[in-house]
Amino acid sequence: MSTQRTTGRRKQAAAAAAVVAALLSTAACGGGGNDDDGGSKNGAAGFNAANNKVAQASLAKKGGELKFAGAQDADSWDTTRGYYGFAWNFMRYYSRTLVTGKAEPGAKGAEVTPDLATSTAKISDDGKTYTYTLRDGVTWEDGKPITSKDVKYGIERVWAQDVLSGGPVYLKDVLDPKGEYKGPYKDKSKDKLGLKAIETPDDKTVIFKLPEANSDFEDILGLTSASPVRQDKDTKSKYGLKPFSSGPYKFQSYTPNKKLVLVRNENWKQSSDPVRKAYPDKISLTLFTNANDMDQRLINGDYDLDIGQTGLSPQGRTTALKQHKANLDNPVSGYIRYAVFPQSVKPFDNEHCRKAVIYGADHESLQTARGGPVAGGDIGTNMLPPSVPGSEGQKYDPYEAATTNKNGNVAKAKEELKACGQPNGFKTTIAVRNNKPVEVATAESLQASLKKVGITVDIDQFDGAQTTGIIGSPENVKKKGYGIIIMGWGPDFPTVQGYGMPLWDSKYILESGNNNFALIKDKTIDGLFDDYVKELDEAKKVEISTEINHKVSEGAYYLPFVFEKFINWRSSRLANVYTTDNYSGQYDFVNLGLKK
Repeated sequence: MSTQRTTGRRKQAAAAAAVVAALLSTAACGGGGNDDDGGSKNGAAGFNAANNKVAQASLAKKGGELKFAGAQDADSWDTTRGYYGFAWNFMRYYSRTLVTGKAEPGAKGAEVTPDLATSTAKISDDGKTYTYTLRDGVTWEDGKPITSKDVKYGIERVWAQDVLSGGPVYLKDVLDPKGEYKGPYKDKSKDKLGLKAIETPDDKTVIFKLPEANSDFEDILGLTSASPVRQDKDTKSKYGLKPFSSGPYKFQSYTPNKKLVLVRNENWKQSSDPVRKAYPDKISLTLFTNANDMDQRLINGDYDLDIGQTGLSPQGRTTALKQHKANLDNPVSGYIRYAVFPQSVKPFDNEHCRKAVIYGADHESLQTARGGPVAGGDIGTNMLPPSVPGSEGQKYDPYEAATTNKNGNVAKAKEELKACGQPNGFKTTIAVRNNKPVEVATAESLQASLKKVGITVDIDQFDGAQTTGIIGSPENVKKKGYGIIIMGWGPDFPTVQGYGMPLWDSKYILESGNNNFALIKDKTIDGLFDDYVKELDEAKKVEISTEINHKVSEGAYYLPFVFEKFINWRSSRLANVYTTDNYSGQYDFVNLGLKK
């Protein structure tokens, strides 16, 4: 999940980071201002009441308007094109998939459960054939039945990258690795359903024939890009302005960058949907241009939650922690923020030079620059997020970043510099996005600590809106001499494939839009990913996932900063609130309700 998926993150004042971090540390230890951890006079559930558990489930009522606020619109509300995490979460109000994440808190939420289908897949012994049967009573917003052909057509749209670019392409990669199908808009067959990998023998049956087994295929089918789309309602590039609903809500009105309103889909049947409770009558999203204004309106009670789910800004956090702590949750986000070392830029082709940076860094200072232990997260010790099976969290700490060396280890750094033939240090450049003040603050922290070991660093702030062409181009990275790139990543779906393959597998090194910034070409790592994809035994998949993380961490390709955490607001009106690993620690939007 690229940082593109967190583009709802609001600009943060880097200068305030240390002050806010100190306040957060105090508040986390119990200083909650007017609200204590157990609740408050205004009916808030308590600090962290919805963090990996359900808050006020029994109080949810049918009816009312659930009010989202946001500092940025979705990249697209088209289920094929959207790639922001909050958009995927919100889309489940109006789109259904064969399977989806469970409507349960924490790790359980990342487990696959049937949605449009009567059960999870019947899978052939070789792991290549997946068969689903659609439920009775599943309908579109006009009352017509959702058919197997609608599911197939919706998936085929992923191939139309010339018209519908921007979304994930896992389905295309898995079902058509040779790129033989040209998409429904170029399909020569009469019914525009020419993709051979999906068969629809009748209106209720969908059969997927994978060229090669992929043990995460059901996780991929749980992404909104596998939503059905009805051919006669497909407005192609304009579809995101008013998608046709297969869920409990439908579009009433949408003005991009201003407001979106959903109302009940009268033709949705609760009996056909085991996932969604559909509590509110109406769901609105109001978009703001100023994050501080939005946060103040949330605190005032005018809105219920921030759709971006990337935490209150420093100003809002300060106020909320002092006066409304019982309205806050502090989830681990599923993202890791880090520095990565492109091997094309000398001397980072040498493992020991990379290790010199890791040992020379002051990990506690980097954590503070990100907002401290509560708003920033725990010190990052390796490259697999806690939400991904196979993660060992901070227990796996090969460079002792969270313990012995948390403030850096000058002696070890100098040993590594000698080993890489640079005993007097070297000079390099950090590339950092200019629209992410917290990243600039992180770069400045790293610059200061590396100076102590003889590594001189320039900081180049590039246009954050041009990330793909600037750091996504290995040729440009080499030309600019970007030895250190500051970025972050979270899982598209919570497995090592959904998180790490675009970062670490050599086949994902691209001339443009590259995310394997370290240019890792390791036959062992590639082979482990190949093994993982074919492995059908869950316990063995976890073992392989752990091994991949160890190989990446031991290679010293990354300096992780934090396992990211946020301070998120939940209004006192909300009921049935919980965070889910399926959406990287966001609240699970689909079953939020208002209190009786």
